Amino acid sequence: MRWLVKGLGPGGAELLLVAAAGAHDRDSIDLSCAYLLPWKKQLAPDLKALGVPTTCLDVRNERDLRWAVRLRKLLSDNPVDILHAHSPYPAGIARLVVRSLPARIRPRLVYTLHNTTTSFAAATRVLNNWTMHLDDIDLAVSDEVRTTLPRSLAARTEVLVHGIDLNAVQTQRDRAGVRAELGIGPDEMVFGTVANLRAQKDYPNLFAAARLLKDRDVAIRFITVGQGPMDAEIRSERERLDLVESVEMLGERRDAVRVMSACDGFVLASSNEGLPVALMEAMALGLPIVATDVGGVSEALTDGKNAVLVPPKDPVALADAIAALASDPARSKRMATAAAAESGRFDISRTVSRLEYIYRSLILTDESPQ
Repeated sequence: MRWLVKGLGPGGAELLLVAAAGAHDRDSIDLSCAYLLPWKKQLAPDLKALGVPTTCLDVRNERDLRWAVRLRKLLSDNPVDILHAHSPYPAGIARLVVRSLPARIRPRLVYTLHNTTTSFAAATRVLNNWTMHLDDIDLAVSDEVRTTLPRSLAARTEVLVHGIDLNAVQTQRDRAGVRAELGIGPDEMVFGTVANLRAQKDYPNLFAAARLLKDRDVAIRFITVGQGPMDAEIRSERERLDLVESVEMLGERRDAVRVMSACDGFVLASSNEGLPVALMEAMALGLPIVATDVGGVSEALTDGKNAVLVPPKDPVALADAIAALASDPARSKRMATAAAAESGRFDISRTVSRLEYIYRSLILTDESPQ
């Protein structure tokens, strides 16, 4: 079985693969992974350490279709029973590549949709919708993600909530150590976020809320973890709003979970989402959460019970929610306890159990698993 992704950078879908690799029954499933972009390779060593070999199809830009030729050669020289794609554009091209192979070595196709199709570039959305009928099984990480597909494709798509290694999250707790490292006082109120520096994560929304809190003299420090193509632009916005002292941008951190364990709350300011890994990790850490009500967020969180949900692109609502939690320790503690109690729903072993059933069913029969 081979996974196909655009890159192995520290994004949500890629982190899910690492968690799944550690949970799969390796005696019955032989895993490998192919990816397109050589500069997105941060998680390749993690997969290698888990016994998952990776192959880079080595193009500087995914639009360079030489990767498709290399994928075809890889599938011809090293046939697999199943190709499981996790990125929409590579999936669309890979479906055509697979159809070009002789039937005797043609793998079955599984596809996981990790984000709403409305977040895709127009050409990617058209390609994905046009070719998805070639898949044997289609999966979506949340019901909201599934509903953004055309009706005929949504009807054939199963919602399979992905997950995290809960034990690994718990063992990374280091509140005192991180606070000492970052110079955070014992009584200082800190909210953190883990989000790559991309438009959908809407850092301007978070920064606008932070600016409002600063103007109100609400003493809250923010810590962000993430890297991405909008790094310079986002840092410039932080400087423009005079937030350098109150919003600390740590960039890429392999110990993002450890960093978040030092926080008093977690905030997600995104304009669209599938079902963020960072949200699952925040729940497992027992952090009270303020999040925008987008994508599958409301399927994971219940407003008023384990989180405060606010509309997207509304920094006033975001600031009000953060301030309210920070000023009410009892309410914050209740939400944190509820979040931790419900994090078991995101145990990766549940996801992997269903995936393995799907894989076995595709290999052993000509019928799609029900």
